[in-house]
Amino acid sequence: MEGYGSVADLPDDLQESRPDFPIFMGNMPYDHDRTGGLGLWAPLSPGFGKDFGSNGERNQLSAYFGPELTFAREMKRLNPDQNIALIKYARSGSSIAVGASHGGNWQPDYRGKDGLNQYDFAIRTITTALAREDIDGDGLRDRLIPAGLLWMQGEGDAIAAAPADAYYLNLDNLIHHLRQTFRAPTLPLVIGKITDSNMNEGGPMMPHIERVLAAQVRLVSRDPCAVYLTETEDYAHADDGWHYTAEGYIRLGRAFAMHLNAVPPGCRDAE
Repeated sequence: MEGYGSVADLPDDLQESRPDFPIFMGNMPYDHDRTGGLGLWAPLSPGFGKDFGSNGERNQLSAYFGPELTFAREMKRLNPDQNIALIKYARSGSSIAVGASHGGNWQPDYRGKDGLNQYDFAIRTITTALAREDIDGDGLRDRLIPAGLLWMQGEGDAIAAAPADAYYLNLDNLIHHLRQTFRAPTLPLVIGKITDSNMNEGGPMMPHIERVLAAQVRLVSRDPCAVYLTETEDYAHADDGWHYTAEGYIRLGRAFAMHLNAVPPGCRDAE
């Protein structure tokens, strides 16, 4: 989830930059673009949402934000003795299945043009972020310990039957690969429930959403280190029918933090 919340709608307490919460967000182009995943560590602030960009030497903040703002703050409130750092990669409209969505695909074994897709860009984001020894620029070496994975996606797979039917196997395979990248096979996972605004001339935007939701429930039920965030059912959609209002992203960040904090401690102990 890139984040389509307008920075102009943020309350004053979320407008400030927070150097105590470093964030690395990867550049998020369409598939096949070699700039995908470029980024650098920076203080958390509004602007790490839709239209964010980076060339690896300079970040271009945007007029939008996602759940990262309140997620970091709530995680710190719940874990006051822990330092918080965020790695973010997202691509609006993307799908796990190849060819299912205009926003690109997350297939780990993608064999299309150049073999580059959203999965490759996410891996580049993660590996580049983890390779930096001093993420906050204080001259001291930092040790990054993976603490959790947040996944909010599925709309692009719920439009047609084939990707919706393949969603469980595709997501299970993708989560496995992402955990392997972090070298944390039991890395806690929070999956956010997607919702349909039914704003397509009074009908569903995603005709096959129930199949995707069933796949998400199935995955969480089989994964002892995963939890399902369902309170998104109460979030209001923006006028485009796909994304949330600013209030929704504010609530979503806090909800992600509370759910991640509820994952069994045994999952967090593994490195």
